[in-house]
Amino acid sequence: MKPAFITVDVFTDRKFGGNPLAVIPDARGLSTEQMQSIAAEFNLAETTFVLPPEDPAHTAHVRIFTPKAEMPFAGHPNVGTAFVLARLGECHGRRITGDRLVFEEKAGLVPLDLTREQGAVVAARLAAPQRLALGDEIASETVAAICGLEASEIATRTHRPLIASCGNNFVFAEVTSRAALAKAAVRTDMLAKHLPMARAVGVHLYTHVKEHGVEIQSRMFAPLFGVPEDPATGSSNVVLIGLLAHFRPETDLDLSKTMGQGFDMGRPSILEASAEKKAGKVVATYVGGRCVPMLSGTIDLD
Repeated sequence: MKPAFITVDVFTDRKFGGNPLAVIPDARGLSTEQMQSIAAEFNLAETTFVLPPEDPAHTAHVRIFTPKAEMPFAGHPNVGTAFVLARLGECHGRRITGDRLVFEEKAGLVPLDLTREQGAVVAARLAAPQRLALGDEIASETVAAICGLEASEIATRTHRPLIASCGNNFVFAEVTSRAALAKAAVRTDMLAKHLPMARAVGVHLYTHVKEHGVEIQSRMFAPLFGVPEDPATGSSNVVLIGLLAHFRPETDLDLSKTMGQGFDMGRPSILEASAEKKAGKVVATYVGGRCVPMLSGTIDLD
């Protein structure tokens, strides 16, 4: 058995930037154990496995694995998988037409819209499978201890650190400066003590700053899931844009932000995020970006 694979760099317009992703366009015949082993072998933040949809009205059933665990939903894997399948032009023998794909995932249905330039697919944007959900607040001192920061470097004017989700739980904390964001270094022992895998995927730090064409710079750490730091995390930034809209005073709002991530680890990523707020509630969140193809080949499982 020699399944084919394609890798792409996601949330970037240039090779060797953004967040690398491995896609297995035809994962039929692979067991869950084999999928997990392949994801560990690639050792990227995530690897996706494309299966026929349970409902033929949808494009595909997609399973997503980090090197250590399966995820119910993730951002750059969806964007990159949509890009790969659209460029292939078919999925399990069915032609892909139009600019809308729908993936079945553990967290629900994930709709994706494609962007084309001169007929070629260059980007994709997803709608989060679940509405914004706010969870427990986390003490600033706890987040600071996990991230190697001082408690005074955790900003609380807009919101205290808290768990939030649009399909995956993350801890969100604003830091007071770009310098504080750059020096953050997560202690895995403290993370495991206070935020075990069952409670949150990881910690997402951010700060408002205008640089490199972005309005917000972020870093996301998920070492318990085998991702010490992620170059670009669509599934957390799609929550972050929802949080920002939630805490704005307007009852009706369309909010868009250009997010940067991965700059401090040499993998600059640009994410376009937006949220819709109606009657005081965030009703939809989106994140998308450009992709570039990188590698292709086969996996020898014989």
